[in-house]
Amino acid sequence: MATRSLADKPSPDTPDAELASRAASGNTAAFELIMRRHNRTLFRTARAILRDDGEAEDALQEAYLQAYGALGEFRGDAKLSTWLARIVANQSLQRLRKRERRAQILPLQQPGAGEAGPEETADVKTDKGPEAAAQQSEMRRLLEKQIDTLPDAYRTVFMLRAVEELSVEETAQILGMPAATVRTRFFRARSLLREGLALKIDLACEDAFAFAGARCDRVVAFVLNHINAPEKT
Repeated sequence: MATRSLADKPSPDTPDAELASRAASGNTAAFELIMRRHNRTLFRTARAILRDDGEAEDALQEAYLQAYGALGEFRGDAKLSTWLARIVANQSLQRLRKRERRAQILPLQQPGAGEAGPEETADVKTDKGPEAAAQQSEMRRLLEKQIDTLPDAYRTVFMLRAVEELSVEETAQILGMPAATVRTRFFRARSLLREGLALKIDLACEDAFAFAGARCDRVVAFVLNHINAPEKT
């Protein structure tokens, strides 16, 4: 790869293909823009495979270093984002396979200092009490808030039918309405809840596993430091 340089800094709207060409010629400013442009998508790719923020970040850093060294091979047959995503996915899958192999080997080892025995290991895997309870509590609060947004007529029917688990007939008797009305309102209440919760999930997905700020800067700095480090003779 040609001499590393920050000169000829590209503009934010420079196309990916041109950025790749410049980065392949040693323009690290172009590669920095590539990283910042694709960081979130690529981090989410790694995170989806590894299900761990720290491992996903490490995989992304290594994938960027691999990609930087191979930019000369990029011919533009696919989009740069796709090419990068494949490298990230491969790096993540390699890490996942290594992790699975370690998990298979670990139970065969005798517990030593600082290592958990078989019973302790099993407890760690199955003891999800506090975390599961916290997640369940959060889900309950979300559902309660969404139930509160239902119109009065629908909310009452839903509470009696779904929360109190009363029958259609019991609910009809309590509210003094025909059973058919109870069924209709209960169906409508569930539809409104699904729509409301789906909207919240869609909005949350926009920010899920966000890759900005300090994390984005940390990955970029790590990769650039390795790229610009003096070569050992």
